[in-house]
Amino acid sequence: MQATVMYRAGDVRVEERPDPRIEQPTDAILRVVRSCICGSDLWPYRGLPPTPAGQPMGHEAIGVVEDVGAEVHTLRPGDFVVMPFAISDGTCEVCREGLTTACVNGGFFGSLPGTGAQAEAVRVPHADGTLYKLPVGEQSDERLLASLLTLSDVMGTGHHAAVVAYVGPGMSVAVVGDGAVGLCAVLAACRLGAERIILLGHHEDRVALGGEFGATDVVAERGEAAVERVRELTGGLGVHAVLECVGTDEAVRTSIELARPGGTVGRVGVPQHTALPGGDVSFYRNVRIAGGPAPTRAYLPELLPDVLEGRIEPGRVFDLTLPLAETPAGYRAMAERQAIKVLLRP
Repeated sequence: MQATVMYRAGDVRVEERPDPRIEQPTDAILRVVRSCICGSDLWPYRGLPPTPAGQPMGHEAIGVVEDVGAEVHTLRPGDFVVMPFAISDGTCEVCREGLTTACVNGGFFGSLPGTGAQAEAVRVPHADGTLYKLPVGEQSDERLLASLLTLSDVMGTGHHAAVVAYVGPGMSVAVVGDGAVGLCAVLAACRLGAERIILLGHHEDRVALGGEFGATDVVAERGEAAVERVRELTGGLGVHAVLECVGTDEAVRTSIELARPGGTVGRVGVPQHTALPGGDVSFYRNVRIAGGPAPTRAYLPELLPDVLEGRIEPGRVFDLTLPLAETPAGYRAMAERQAIKVLLRP
């Protein structure tokens, strides 16, 4: 099969790899119908951190179950499913509490042999607890397929930021980052009833989409200038909730400073630092900080009906579609800010 692998920073290739096979009785084999490139894939693409040569890439997919192991009980060949980015057994105590990304027997796609989703097929460990069956088929229209694909990661991740920041009706929210996750966080905050949603971003096409998703204000400044502007918009106090969707030191520090006293920062940007910037600031202003990898599997029952019934259309974050063979071009487009998010068609 054709699969995407990374050899070193800037060197992504699509090459022939052995077809995945059932290795454990709880495995399933998924024929990938649509996958995509994530903003977090750009960190190893840029060498942060360095990636082992031959690393399989991709952790977001929708597809059709081709085969199942003897101990898979809820799925059968032919089922159309969404594949969340994290592997979860669904039975451990942490999974039962809803935090599927911290499964004691889990892991992340792309980090285990044969589990890269930017490919024609992928092996899915703990299939019963990981895959989620969809009530539609692979022949659905492209707009719906794109939105379903976001439920594997970016829509669930934006929603997680809003959930852990306690976003609710009438609140003021700042979203730090105008990438796909940030835009989905705008959509999530709007969905949960936020009254004012301030998007921090400076790419014209992205902030325009953010406005269509529900952002009421755009702040193009960065750092202290952004903090001052948000405070101007909120009577000097800052916002109730900040959704941090970047992961850099600057983004985290800015997010903490944007929160009003007693506010909450929901962090979902993949971190690129070793210590929490702005810790003293958050302590003395009673700013809560929460978040981490989003348990997208647990959010599917809540978000899927809104996608199916057209109340939200997160698939609009895809602004470039490429065949799988052109995946390296997709990485370049995202790295050079020529695309928000790239959808791949095997």
